[in-house]
Amino acid sequence: MSEATQNLQASSEDKTIFLDENIDFAQLYEQSVKDFKAFNMVIGKVIEVGKDYVTVDIGYKSEGQIAVSEFLDENQALNVKAGDEVEVFLEALEDQDGMVVLSKEKAEKLRVWEEVGKIFEEGRTIMGTINSRIKGGLSVDIGIKAFLPGSQVDLRPVRNLDKLIGEKFEFKILKFNQKRGNIVLSRRALLEVDREERRKKTLGILKEGTLIKGYVKNITDYGLFIDLGGVDGLLHITDMTWGRIVHPSEMFSIGDEVEVIVLKFDQETEKVSLGLKQKFSNPWDQVPGKYPVGTRVNGRIVSLTDYGAFVELEEGVEGLIHVSEMSWTKKVRHPSKLFTLNQPVEALVKDLDVERKRISLSIKDAEPNPWQTIENKYPLGSVVTGKVRNITDFGIFVGLEEGIDGLVHISDLSWSPRQRKPASYAKKGDDIEVKVLHIDPEKERLSLGIKQLTEDPWKQVEESYPMNTVVSGKIVNVTDFGVFVEVQDGVEGLIHISEIDASIPKEDVANFYKVGSTLEAKVIKVDPEERRLGLSLTGDGRPVESSDTDAMSGALKDFQEGEAKPKKKAKKKTEGEEEGEAAGE
Repeated sequence: MSEATQNLQASSEDKTIFLDENIDFAQLYEQSVKDFKAFNMVIGKVIEVGKDYVTVDIGYKSEGQIAVSEFLDENQALNVKAGDEVEVFLEALEDQDGMVVLSKEKAEKLRVWEEVGKIFEEGRTIMGTINSRIKGGLSVDIGIKAFLPGSQVDLRPVRNLDKLIGEKFEFKILKFNQKRGNIVLSRRALLEVDREERRKKTLGILKEGTLIKGYVKNITDYGLFIDLGGVDGLLHITDMTWGRIVHPSEMFSIGDEVEVIVLKFDQETEKVSLGLKQKFSNPWDQVPGKYPVGTRVNGRIVSLTDYGAFVELEEGVEGLIHVSEMSWTKKVRHPSKLFTLNQPVEALVKDLDVERKRISLSIKDAEPNPWQTIENKYPLGSVVTGKVRNITDFGIFVGLEEGIDGLVHISDLSWSPRQRKPASYAKKGDDIEVKVLHIDPEKERLSLGIKQLTEDPWKQVEESYPMNTVVSGKIVNVTDFGVFVEVQDGVEGLIHISEIDASIPKEDVANFYKVGSTLEAKVIKVDPEERRLGLSLTGDGRPVESSDTDAMSGALKDFQEGEAKPKKKAKKKTEGEEEGEAAGE
């Protein structure tokens, strides 16, 4: 017991306190507490280890009992036996049962507090284990509970503190207050000291061209920040690889170790520029000799864009297959329709620009152009079967094979001059038989025909319809200059207005001859080359007898009685009328 404490006790017993202005009463109080705790810390001997209690003799008139739980280790194993000497804290000389009140846990905690206080005073560090997250930071076990603020966990803010639970670290004690039971720790303070030491060491070896290892500290869109040991350097995205890269995260993750070369070091600002690709020779220096134009190359797809696919030929060397160079026959809307990432491909070097680091590749040039061999597969005049790909107003598109489509123009659908809509001949998806009419490999055009599958009926017109022959046909069109009659499929004849009964006014011909009705007429002109067939209803001036003669005579009679429509004004002759008059001559 200290002299100050003895004097205080003596004064208390005499009921007299001598005030001395030189006495520091705060220090006196703290010393008294220390002396009290030291007095209460005693060494006892284990007498008996029971089921619930351990009996300890401290040399007093009665023994004390301590709960067995205070003697369990971290694995919950009892590590005490009769005869062991243990340090305990004397809480009271007698309880209500007349027994000494002892505590092993309090004795241990007092010793820990004493040791922690000594470490704090001496400025030493202490090991501890993070065991839970609490408000504002973490709870750390250093033998007793201590608080680690979130701002003191690391040099940079830690977003996920939970991941540190269970980790063991070295700490510096920032605050120590036993009276309040408050201990504040810092890990950051030690890291700052360590960083400063490493920084001085790193600055001493930094110079341009030096190879140095570091750890990826941060990743941005434009590059990586590398911790070189207390000094951060920037590895720009353009200095990461000789090849193409979209984002630094494609190559590295935070925490990765990487060896880099110092490109530039400014001692005043301590800014460090780093390079990775500079550790290796530029692969583009060898490109002209390895990949001349016309060379077949193998690679893998590393990127797909709207305009093409990038192919890695080797590390740092990529070429582009433009969408226009992907297929001879397929219309590629997007490269993803043909390729997938990492897919191996074979292509042909089409163009090379070393200065701009560009290689143009072509897949279709690496394969034979099907349009160059199409004449061998589909010779002119051959009859083939294809599938209707599309139908338009001007014709039908027929696919003969993948990417090889031909057009059946509307004029090649039928020999009949009366063109019908293409949709009336087929529908999309139908299999259809066609004849190859023309092939243009350079323009990649293929002309097909349907009417050519049958013989041109006009070749036999002179034999089938000699002069003055009476023919029967169906009216297909009525104009101001005459009536068109279809005598057979593909062959029409014209009854010129001059060859119709003169008693019928020209402007009222349409009232007497209805489209779709049939009549008989006499052949008066045949011209196969001009594809003209002239017909007449009068011959010697009288109508030719037919099944419709009675009906026509009745209509004529009605007209003569004034029941026909009023006359129309004569119109100027059109080219069709002139053509009709020429046919009727």
